[in-house]
Amino acid sequence: MKVLKFGGTSVANAKNIKLVLDIVLNKAKKDKLIVVVSALSKVTDLLQLAASKAASNDETYKDIVAEIEKKHLDALKELIPVSEQSSLLSHIKRIINHLETILDGCFLLGELSARTSDTILSFGELLSSYIIAESLKQNLKNSSYKDSRELIKTNNNYGKAAVNFEVTNLLTTAFFSSNESQVVVMPGFIASSLDEINTTLGRGGSDYTAAIMAGALNASELEIWTDVNGMFTANPKIVKQAQPIAAISYQEAMELSHFGAKVLYPPTIQPVLRKNIPIHIKNTFEPENEGTFISNVSTSNGNPVRGISHIQHISLITLEGPGMIGVSGSSKRLFEVLSNENINVIFITQASSEHSICIGILNSDAEVAENAINKAFEIEIAQNKIDPCIVEKNLCIIALVGENMKNHQGLSGRMFSTLGKNNVNIRAIAQGASERNISAVINERDVKKALNTLHENFFEENTKQLNLFVMGVGNVGEKFIEQIHQQKKFLKENLKINVRVIALSNSRKMHFDDDAIDLDSWQAALDNGEAANKELFIEKVAALNLRNSIFVDITANADVAATYEHFLKQSVGVVTCNKIACASAYDNYKNLKKLSRQYNAPFLFETNVGAGLPIIDTVKNLIASGDKVHKIQAVLSGSLNFIFNNFDKDNSFHDVVKEAGVQGFTEPDPKIDLSGIDVARKILILIRESGYQMEIEDIENQAFLPKECMDTANNEEFFKSLITYNSHFEGILAEAIAKDSRLKFVAQFENGKASVGLQFIPKDHPFYNLEGKDNIVLFFTDRYIDQPLLIKGAGAGAAVTASGIFADVIRIGNV
Repeated sequence: MKVLKFGGTSVANAKNIKLVLDIVLNKAKKDKLIVVVSALSKVTDLLQLAASKAASNDETYKDIVAEIEKKHLDALKELIPVSEQSSLLSHIKRIINHLETILDGCFLLGELSARTSDTILSFGELLSSYIIAESLKQNLKNSSYKDSRELIKTNNNYGKAAVNFEVTNLLTTAFFSSNESQVVVMPGFIASSLDEINTTLGRGGSDYTAAIMAGALNASELEIWTDVNGMFTANPKIVKQAQPIAAISYQEAMELSHFGAKVLYPPTIQPVLRKNIPIHIKNTFEPENEGTFISNVSTSNGNPVRGISHIQHISLITLEGPGMIGVSGSSKRLFEVLSNENINVIFITQASSEHSICIGILNSDAEVAENAINKAFEIEIAQNKIDPCIVEKNLCIIALVGENMKNHQGLSGRMFSTLGKNNVNIRAIAQGASERNISAVINERDVKKALNTLHENFFEENTKQLNLFVMGVGNVGEKFIEQIHQQKKFLKENLKINVRVIALSNSRKMHFDDDAIDLDSWQAALDNGEAANKELFIEKVAALNLRNSIFVDITANADVAATYEHFLKQSVGVVTCNKIACASAYDNYKNLKKLSRQYNAPFLFETNVGAGLPIIDTVKNLIASGDKVHKIQAVLSGSLNFIFNNFDKDNSFHDVVKEAGVQGFTEPDPKIDLSGIDVARKILILIRESGYQMEIEDIENQAFLPKECMDTANNEEFFKSLITYNSHFEGILAEAIAKDSRLKFVAQFENGKASVGLQFIPKDHPFYNLEGKDNIVLFFTDRYIDQPLLIKGAGAGAAVTASGIFADVIRIGNV
């Protein structure tokens, strides 16, 4: 004999019930079956709501009853031929009338007892099992119906009654020894006390009903039919990459179900474990799928961790004080108090000093527990021997589960290290002596990030997901997105990095998609997005709270640069080509570096100097290895180098600047480049990265532009001024030709002083042959004395800048 249980989603409506009937009829060809069914989907919730409203003197309970009635009548009418419906419809209506009479009583009395609640909730299974049993008879005459209340006997602990297995097993074996039906349909969840009062086995108790039947009759197998393909390595609604588990041990399944794996009701395993009856979890909507097979054998495929699960809505209660040290009975008193209040303890940890005990319970029990504990220890509290209990709400327990975890060292460290890298704060830790479970209490808002991070580490071949929030999609931003799109497959296959763009924003619009923006159509998505709002952008990034989040700033905007502090404090990494933050006040620069370390959030800005050239990284490595920079000489503006390389007798200064803008070498406002402020910011960043303290005001800026050009209000006026002062620029060119030199805008630092300005470079200087938009930097250090360390290459352009930003992102992925 096999026992099959079908959950609420499997019997949600007539369409789904037909799938259930097909499965039952197919299996009935080989085996005798007991079919245990839940209430139609959401009906138990509706019954609970109706009871609550009736007890609150809210007449809308009648509307809920009408909804429940319609739901069942509609299902019956679709499943049963019209010619046979009359008596069945009358029976359904009689049951509904009985329900309404009980609810009317609650309404008149204005109260709802636990006993009455159990009776009301039982109607869901009574209705569904009747309809399914009658529908099955249409195709299988040798089938019957049996009320579970006649077989399963419990105590009077309403809401979650304890089964009297001795009586239950006797009644069950007696009934089925004489029953000749090929299939017997039974309602799940419901039972009765020895004095024939309705009781229930707890929400999810239909699994338990099936297990009780399987255990009593030594069934060959218990099948739990649901709406997913078995138990998963994590909740697939939270972790998209979660994988189904083909086979798992009873103990592992018990741990996972206790920690929130809702596919299986936790008590289900006990009745079948004793008899070594396997449990098979299957999908009603994909019956051919393998599902999960639960037995006394676990196949781990080399991974000691079988699943990651969690329980939400947890409160942590801490009782501590010197009066507990060495005092026997403190723990006993604490747990007796909770037991007397019928409060279930989910999590326990105690300091080895005996100074404190920490327990995890449901949020809904926290207030009652706090009052009861403080009352029980009121004398010690009054004497300052024990502190009033501390209650922390809105927490979550996450757990690693695996039968073979005890045989592997370092799993705890790996778990906590993984969480720590994503700044998930751990409030408490517990590990059982069996080492089958490692549990940690965290903030509920971190649960999605924690589960995904752990799953990535333990189940996804070390693939690391990076979630990008990109602000600025101009020339460089477009190239950056293009490069991500192009390299996405390569990164995943070769570097085990999965890069997802979660948000995009320009000055007008922003668009978020926590499942990742489709990079084939990102422009259309952005155009149809909501109005750009910097504050809302920050709020949304924080609210999503995704693991390995990175804010990518591809702007030159001071307001955007001012947001870095907010992101770093949320443990969101920052990658930026925007020089303003690192060239701001020294205290702000140092604070951003400190926040990066404090919140374990990378802060990378390689493209601040030299676009895609590894200049800043080189300085960092020099300093980290103990070298000391004494002098820096550099041409740091690719745009200015392009301009002065192309400015000659045949091309006016105005025309060359215009062309530099067209090719994307200058900022949208070319005065930023031509004023020298951009170069000053770059040399300042190199000076700071070399270990020196300096402000932008300390750098001498030897401007070559006439003041009138700098004072223009917009680009149109600026370019007109270049024509007006053409003779000024012609004069500079003539002087360079006369000195047989080339014009280069040079930044330098030596002896604690720094300057930027236009210089006449002779033929024997390393800068003389610097062509196009290239940059060059010379570092004179303790190790590079006679011959400086030289870095040279393209220092401007959308593609190379985008590649530098991309390299910083990948650098984070490789950490």
